[in-house]
Amino acid sequence: MTTFSYSDGDQICEGRIALPAGDGPFPAVLVAHNWVGQGPFDIGAAERLAAQGYVGIAIDIYGKGNRGDPAGDNSALMAPWMADRAALRQRILAALTAAAAHPAVDGRMVVMGYCFGGLCALDAARSADPRVLGAVSFHGNYTPPALGEQAPITAKVLVLHGWIDPICPPDATVALANELEAAGADWQIHSYGQTGHAFTAPGLNHRAAGMFHQADADRRSWQALSNFLAEIFD
Repeated sequence: MTTFSYSDGDQICEGRIALPAGDGPFPAVLVAHNWVGQGPFDIGAAERLAAQGYVGIAIDIYGKGNRGDPAGDNSALMAPWMADRAALRQRILAALTAAAAHPAVDGRMVVMGYCFGGLCALDAARSADPRVLGAVSFHGNYTPPALGEQAPITAKVLVLHGWIDPICPPDATVALANELEAAGADWQIHSYGQTGHAFTAPGLNHRAAGMFHQADADRRSWQALSNFLAEIFD
């Protein structure tokens, strides 16, 4: 695992990159972080992806040195990006451009993410950038970017979601399905019963807030991701 530095305008972003064994180049999976900012969980996901034969890149939406408190309220970090989705799209595409230029990457790329990062993955698909072959949202936010008429979505989309997630309840999941269908996307949504928000976070148990680890959904969602990546890249 090494540092992966890139820029979006004047802002330096500091990601982390994990390379698979063997001679490349390889397809890449960009991992977008939750509202805390890039951290051990995203880096661990990148390492798991490298073990499966992909270049795993934990990207940095907030910028170098901008990280939150895993146990605190990180709204002040996330809110500006939720309010300016054009800037968020630009930041995501800057990571794609940097990844595509890396000598270990063969040009094929998927964007995935958790919570806020799930929204980033969906926004990568909504960008209609042809470099984005797939987008995967783990318990993500669905809020559309409202950046004008949606171009046809050419990326394959996989949404992995808890049915009782309080952030995006069932009616929001249906609305996302309708959005993706209208955009002509090749989409699938896996909704896990008895499962709330942040179900991939080991040790999380805030059931009153609808946020808790669900081991079966965690395991099943990673298997769904693995199948999805094999379909796109193999």
